[in-house]
Amino acid sequence: MNTGMGLIWIAGASGLLAFLTSLLYFLRQDRKFMVLSEKLELAGGLGIVLAIILLVYHLLGVDTQFSYVFQHSSTDLALKFRFSALWAGQEGSFLIWTGFIFLMLTVTRFTGAGKTLRETDLFALMRSVSLFVASIFLLLLALKNPFSMYYFTGAGMPEVTNWNLFAEPFVVSYGQGMNPLLRNFWMAIHPPLLFLGYAAFTLPFAAAISGLVLKDSRWSELATGWMRVSWLFLTLGIGFGAFWAYEVLGWGAWYWTWDPVETSSLIPWLTATAYLHAKFRFRHEEYGFMLPMLALVSFILVVFSTFVTRSGLWVSVHSWQDFTTEGMVIALFLLILAGSSTFLLVRKYFSED
Repeated sequence: MNTGMGLIWIAGASGLLAFLTSLLYFLRQDRKFMVLSEKLELAGGLGIVLAIILLVYHLLGVDTQFSYVFQHSSTDLALKFRFSALWAGQEGSFLIWTGFIFLMLTVTRFTGAGKTLRETDLFALMRSVSLFVASIFLLLLALKNPFSMYYFTGAGMPEVTNWNLFAEPFVVSYGQGMNPLLRNFWMAIHPPLLFLGYAAFTLPFAAAISGLVLKDSRWSELATGWMRVSWLFLTLGIGFGAFWAYEVLGWGAWYWTWDPVETSSLIPWLTATAYLHAKFRFRHEEYGFMLPMLALVSFILVVFSTFVTRSGLWVSVHSWQDFTTEGMVIALFLLILAGSSTFLLVRKYFSED
């Protein structure tokens, strides 16, 4: 049995049900839905953590019946690079990104403003929006499963399945290993820092959406701490990535070039910086429109950056593939985020009533 694939499915079902029950709690104010939602959230988060541990185990052991392991690990790789292969491909990247979202939701519930506002409608709706985002990532994991496995078909030719838990595995005698450009010290640092920063943008976005829906200015108390976290990790990630590019790609002795993916990670850093500056004025009842707009746009730009990386529509050293089903899901997600954010901002700040 493909245990990892089962864990992804369990996490996906738990995450979706956690979102739906949290929404029911917000709408009906029945605490049994909140209790159930928190248990389902825990199950989803635990499933993702176990999946990460299991994938690392397979990468270290070079278990090449799994297509992700075959593509990114090999026996000639040092152990540090086999571990770093966890985020060398988009399946692993989505996996740790989703894990970070669940982790941050848990931290929010028990610390800071989240602990203070935990019983409010504002927190309930913020949690629902965050779980909706997590559900989208879980859907992407189901479509691009990190535990997809090679198996024999009836014709005797190996194929890949991402749904058959009980397929007879076909073990490849060797792994392709990691892209030579990724076999670098910075590979262990740069990507996870970026994914931490990207994941942390989820909470300010969810808080801003909730504040606009409920017309509750306390949303910034929930958002600002995580915006600082996002800014910090994105700063470190972009900086270390520049050193990596200088060492490996040698962009004419420059640390930076306007590569599409590189640039698309810089733009949300700029909006996060603007948010942190605007927050000071927001305390004095200024920049009422600017602050939620920046919180929303920052996350939307992160999703756009993800789309750029995974769609293959722009030529970049960071791009992974051509436009596929996963790219279509991200594009649709991007449209939903942009459309809902625009509607709520216009309704609050530009409607005549």
